[in-house]
Amino acid sequence: MSTPTVATKEFQELSTLAILNIRELVTMDSKYGVPRVGSQMNDLGIVHKAAVVIHKDTIIFVGTMKEFDREFSHRDFPIIINGEHRLVTPGFVDPHTHIIFDGTRENELQMKLSGMSYLDILNSGEGILKTVKATREASISKLVENGHDILDRMLEYGTTTIETKSGYGLTVEDEIKSLKTMKILDKEHPIEIIPTFLGAHAIPPEYAGRSDDYVDLIISNMLPLIKEQNLAQFCDVFCEKGIFSVPQTRKILQAAQDFGLDIQIHIDEIVDTNGAQLAADLNAVQTGHLLKSNDTGLRAMAEKQVVATLLPGTPFCMMLREYAPARKMIEIGIPIALATDLNPNCWTESMQMILALACYKMKMNPAEALTASTINAAFALRRHDDVGSIEVGKQADLVLFDVPNHNYLPYQFGVNHVLKVIKKGDIVVDFE
Repeated sequence: MSTPTVATKEFQELSTLAILNIRELVTMDSKYGVPRVGSQMNDLGIVHKAAVVIHKDTIIFVGTMKEFDREFSHRDFPIIINGEHRLVTPGFVDPHTHIIFDGTRENELQMKLSGMSYLDILNSGEGILKTVKATREASISKLVENGHDILDRMLEYGTTTIETKSGYGLTVEDEIKSLKTMKILDKEHPIEIIPTFLGAHAIPPEYAGRSDDYVDLIISNMLPLIKEQNLAQFCDVFCEKGIFSVPQTRKILQAAQDFGLDIQIHIDEIVDTNGAQLAADLNAVQTGHLLKSNDTGLRAMAEKQVVATLLPGTPFCMMLREYAPARKMIEIGIPIALATDLNPNCWTESMQMILALACYKMKMNPAEALTASTINAAFALRRHDDVGSIEVGKQADLVLFDVPNHNYLPYQFGVNHVLKVIKKGDIVVDFE
């Protein structure tokens, strides 16, 4: 493959574009109207020998080549892409990331190899707190530069929409700085960014032993500013033993709801705090991690249709044997999404790698993993009306892969299968 073309500030102008003779087109059509659960996750809406036509930023035709020939037999297209022997899917939606930070933590790999746990590393002053120190010292321009580098790589791997969180500032000023960085990146980069406020990511050093005071700071100072400046769609909390308790999490998220924010929660990653039940009680849109969630809480999530966003890259990089029980969740009827959890502890931009880990480590099949990375992930961000599927009237976010079918994506792992990425009708990555 050649070096890709990645557009950032200036997009290639297209009026009408056709992708023809597609060997396998995964549409993820929205016939269910809700996230896919259970056996529905195997329904990819596949069309063989297919065509897609895009006008400006919108999909105007999806169908077979026979249907295309009947509809467009007398039309010429300024750009035609050959989809023969290739797979086309919706652009990946990555619904849980932490891309706003400075510094790296490669030294922690050796700490993990020596047997130190996540909380051991955090309590030693490393982990999140090391990133907090570096991020506080970084300017907005430095954080924007870092973000562009990460987003370019994500785009090259086929991701076209992401959620990302603050949480490496942990002061009023630095949390606002992080959220403003997201706004700038959303304007400058092709990838769409859905911002989440995660001031409750860790207890900052200056509030050690006074976590309730920090919770009060979040509620009385941070949330009003975020609402006033319209800086976030979601509020998140890291609900975990030794970090934020269930009562503290409930207090923050109920306040966030009062300020008009949607809510999500990091839950049950290290111990079972009954976070899944809390997510159901609060009608959270999505949750992250869920390695330790109990069955009662999971069934409550299924009843409320709270999306479980699973992050297999995290236990992989933490060298854990246990992963989230995806098969149990699918059987219970919980909507599942997948995400990278990109952060300095779990640094991967590749949703293709996450699909592979979901299959090899959580026993999801390729169809389920692809569903979780597109339409279900779009539901987790409340962007399902615009992205996550290939349908007439929807935003034209597509990926052309140099593979014959969707089963091949996680089968050959650790490489990039992307040939082209189309975002809002523009070719923003081109490896051909």
